[in-house]
Amino acid sequence: MAACGGNTPAATSPDGVFDPYETQNRKVHAFNRGLDRTLVRPAAIGYSTVLPDEIEDSIGQFASNLGEPSVMVNSLLQGDLRGAGLSTVRFLTNSTLGIFGLADVAAEFNLPEHDTDFGETLHVWGAREGPYLELPVLGPSNVRDTTGMIVDLFTNPLSYVIDEPERYYGTAAGVAAGLSTRGRFTETVDSILYESADSYAQARLIYLQNRRFELGADDPGNTIDPFALDTEGF
Repeated sequence: MAACGGNTPAATSPDGVFDPYETQNRKVHAFNRGLDRTLVRPAAIGYSTVLPDEIEDSIGQFASNLGEPSVMVNSLLQGDLRGAGLSTVRFLTNSTLGIFGLADVAAEFNLPEHDTDFGETLHVWGAREGPYLELPVLGPSNVRDTTGMIVDLFTNPLSYVIDEPERYYGTAAGVAAGLSTRGRFTETVDSILYESADSYAQARLIYLQNRRFELGADDPGNTIDPFALDTEGF
């Protein structure tokens, strides 16, 4: 993944998009839209319709809690001792008082959620985002964040101490949480994927600007609120 070392300025468009693989990316986007239309969207709507909101929230919180050790590791790699301490205390609190993370008891103790990943770690270390990528199933990304996702498969200490099949509970909960999000925000996601003149360009712009802001690399005024989009302009 050497390309995450930097962008090629001459190949970057005026709006900050560096997408030399656009032809291939659009093919993947078409695949993802088809997968969403035939499988993910119906499953997500059914999931959110059948399960009460409280159970959906608990499953999402369970998945989030199992990811806290990875957040702790990445915080340490970034030199963020406060973030590492916060994620550690949240994990211990929710794993005990919150019944394995099914409830966010830490929030009741005013311990805010702290989130990070190895893509952000690479950003802190000075790696640039590299070319834009759309990944099968996973959607918008870039070379740096794709590298980060691969490394994050190995940064969670729980994966080394939990036996099978329990180690896959977090993955299953993460998939369920993704379906919950897709189901709850059906109208917004549909407006991007199916009501835009160019859903690929719109999804790309939303991802890049919001990810850059999340990493502190862009002006807050440049972020895009997907809930306030006029999809007809894309």
